[in-house]
Amino acid sequence: MVKITSYGVRPIERPYFDKLNKYGFEMTYVEDLLTHDNAEASKGADAVLVRGNCLADRQNLEKFASWGIKYVFTRSVGFNHMDLQAAADLGIEMARVPGYSPYAVAELAFTLGMNLFRHVNLGISQTRQADFTISPAMFSKEIHTATVGIVGIGRIGYTEAKLYKALGAKVVAYDPYPSDAAKELAEMMDLPDLLKQSDIVSVHVPYFPGKNEDLIDDQFVSQMKQGAVLINTARGELANIPAILKGLADGHLDGYGADVVVDEVNILGKQFASVDDIPNQQVRDLVRANPRVLITPHVGSYTEPALQDMISISYDNFHDILTTGTTKNAIHAK
Repeated sequence: MVKITSYGVRPIERPYFDKLNKYGFEMTYVEDLLTHDNAEASKGADAVLVRGNCLADRQNLEKFASWGIKYVFTRSVGFNHMDLQAAADLGIEMARVPGYSPYAVAELAFTLGMNLFRHVNLGISQTRQADFTISPAMFSKEIHTATVGIVGIGRIGYTEAKLYKALGAKVVAYDPYPSDAAKELAEMMDLPDLLKQSDIVSVHVPYFPGKNEDLIDDQFVSQMKQGAVLINTARGELANIPAILKGLADGHLDGYGADVVVDEVNILGKQFASVDDIPNQQVRDLVRANPRVLITPHVGSYTEPALQDMISISYDNFHDILTTGTTKNAIHAK
């Protein structure tokens, strides 16, 4: 029987792993993300399954290779946590999940956008302090009179666009390679024009290390419409936090919502005694900017359909490579 050690498996997820295990793999579950301190849990395994923010770096891969582990797969779409070159050097195969329910992240992005657009965040913050006054900051447009800009209209962006479109919003999009369906749903335009006219801007762009860090910079923010809302459920590294906080401070931005932050390896899954104990100054600054900034702890894919997709496809990846020597979802160093 093939033995697989899976990292980052929350207790609520275990029944799904068991139920969907149609190939009869012998599974070992580790609740914590893969680090240098818990790689030993994989000793005796044939394969390892990780998720985003696990440390599948050269140091851990060398350990795995020395124990005879030939397969290290991720149950996430992104794979910047996987050292592809080290895997190639060590003869370790890698694969990913190319996609899961697009509604998971799209619904969260939509929820953050509507919350900030209608100033629900401000209202809740006030009433929790027994303040039931209505300030000018709560005055709002209605979504059917607004324009929503989708930056990156792939599967997730397209799904979010449909949600806004159903409520009557005008949807515009920027994408270098839009699908025919996307072009039918949204008005395609260049990025500066999108930013200039959108009341809500939602970013769904893949993160490419060394290439598009700080995509959302001073220029991006300054080009946005006065009083617009910015949503980032893609990657924390895409956002230049000082630029966003400056936009909020001078009133150019009305709100920022994100499901991602920088330095997630040292932050996600941990409870700190206070904001002061968060080990990253930028993340501390964001949290302190509540309620104009809303941060969720990377829960966009934390839904039942998305989880089932990620687990099922991961199992298929292992089965395919074990029985045929390859998988269509393999990832390799360039």
